[in-house]
Amino acid sequence: MASTEQDALALREQLFHERVRECIICTLLFTSLYVLCHFIITHFKKHTDFAAEHDDEDAAVNRIALGLCTFTLAVALGAVLLLPFSIISNEVLLSFPRNYYIQWLNGSLVHGLWNWVFLFSNLSLVFLMPFAYFFTESEGFAGSKKGIMARVYETSVVLLLLTLLVLGMVWVASAIMGNDAASRQSLYDLWEYYLPYLYSCISLFGVLLLLLCTPFGLSTMFTVMGQLLVKPWLLEDLDEQLSCTRLEEAAVSRRICSGKASCWLNLNMELLQEQLFTIRNKRRKLELRHRASPWQRNLGYPLAMLGLLALTGTSVLIVCFHVLELLLDDAALPRGIEDASLGQVSFSIFGSFGAALQVILILYLMVSSVVGFYSSPLFSRLLPVHQDTPLTKIIGNCVSLLVLSSALPVFSRTLGITRFDLLGDFGRFNWLGNFYIVFLYNMGFAALTTLCLVKRVSWAVQAELIRAFGLHKLPLPKPCSRRLTQPC
Repeated sequence: MASTEQDALALREQLFHERVRECIICTLLFTSLYVLCHFIITHFKKHTDFAAEHDDEDAAVNRIALGLCTFTLAVALGAVLLLPFSIISNEVLLSFPRNYYIQWLNGSLVHGLWNWVFLFSNLSLVFLMPFAYFFTESEGFAGSKKGIMARVYETSVVLLLLTLLVLGMVWVASAIMGNDAASRQSLYDLWEYYLPYLYSCISLFGVLLLLLCTPFGLSTMFTVMGQLLVKPWLLEDLDEQLSCTRLEEAAVSRRICSGKASCWLNLNMELLQEQLFTIRNKRRKLELRHRASPWQRNLGYPLAMLGLLALTGTSVLIVCFHVLELLLDDAALPRGIEDASLGQVSFSIFGSFGAALQVILILYLMVSSVVGFYSSPLFSRLLPVHQDTPLTKIIGNCVSLLVLSSALPVFSRTLGITRFDLLGDFGRFNWLGNFYIVFLYNMGFAALTTLCLVKRVSWAVQAELIRAFGLHKLPLPKPCSRRLTQPC
C-alpha cells in the first residue's frame, strides 16, 4: 500500500514538474517574440504620437496601446511559427528518440502551444485590439473628471456594447443555420460555442483573404526580387547607357543653373527639378549595376528567380496532387485531433527533406500573402512607413497580420502543404469537413496562382527581351486623327 502511494505521489510530482517546465518554456518563447515585436513596432511608429512633453495622459494611453499592439503582433508571429515548430519538433524526435537533452520537446508542449495561441488570438481579436483603438480615441464621459480612469470607463462601456452586438449577431446567425434542439441548446454556452464559432468565422475570412492575397503576392515576389537584385547584362551596353545618362544629367543641371542666373529665360523649374531627380535615380541604378561583380550579376539574379519559380511550382503541384486525393479519399480532408503524438511517424513521404520543404513552403506562402496584402489596392494604405506610422495604423496592421497568421495553419492543412493535423480548437471549425468548400478552395488556389504566375512571368520575359533588343527606344506610331473617309 505504501509503495502504491509513493508511485502515485511520484507520478503527480512528475506531472507537476512537466507542467512547470512547459510554462517556463512557453513564457521564454513568448518573451522572445514580444521583445522582437517591440523593436519592430518602435522601428515604424511615429515619434510624435508618443511624445510626453505636454500631455502625460496621452503619452500613458499611447504606451498602453503600444503594449497591446506588441502583444498582438507577438501572438501573430507565434501563429506563423506554430506549424513549422511542430513539424520540426516531430522530425527532431524521430531522429533522436532517446536523447536526454530533448525530452522537454514532447506532444504535451506542442499541444499547449497550440492552445495558448488559439486563446491569445481570440483575446487579441475580440478584446485587446478593439480596446486599444477605443482607448486611444476616448476622452471620458461628458461631465466626468478627466484622467486615464475616465478613458478606461468609456472604453469599457463601448467595448461591452460592441461585444453584445457581435454576440447577438453570432446568436442570430447560428440560430438560423442550426435549427435542431442540440444547436439551440449550444447557443447558451458562451465559452464552448460562441467564441469558437466567432473565431471560426474570423478564420474563414482569414483563409479567404489568404486565397486572394497569396497568388497575387507570389507573382509580385518576382517583381520585388527583380528590383532588389542586380540584373545581368543581356545584349546591352551598360557603359554607353551610363555615359549618356551622365551627359543628360549634366545638361539638365546646366539648364537649371542658367535659369536661376538669368531672368530672361522662361523655364519651368519644377519640371526641370523633377526631371533631374528622375535622371539621378536612373544614373544611381546604372552605377549600382555597373559596380556589381560578375558572380552577383550573372548568378544571383537567375538563382533567385529560379528559386521563386521552383517554390511556386512546387506549391501548385502539391495542391493539384491534394485535389486528386480529395477526389479519391475522404481522409484527405483536414481534421482536428486532441492529442499530439509526436516522434512516431514523419508527416512527409520524403522524410526529413520533405518536412524541411514543408516548412519552407509554409513560410514562403506566408511571406507571399503579406506581400500580396500590402500590394493590393484595397490595403496598400496600411503599409507602414519607417518612423512615420501613426498608432491607429499600427493597430490596423496588427489586426490584419493576426487574421492572416492565425489562418495560416488551417490554410496550409486545407491545401495539403503539410500532413500535420490541426491541434486543439483549430480543428473544431465546422467548414473544414465540407468537401465542396475544401475542393473549390484548392481548385481556386491552383487556378489563381497559375494564372498570376504565367501572366507575370510572360510579361517579365517580354519586357526584358524588348529592353535587351532596344525596341523600347523605337518611336511609337501616332494614331490617325483624320476621319475614316479620309486617307491617313
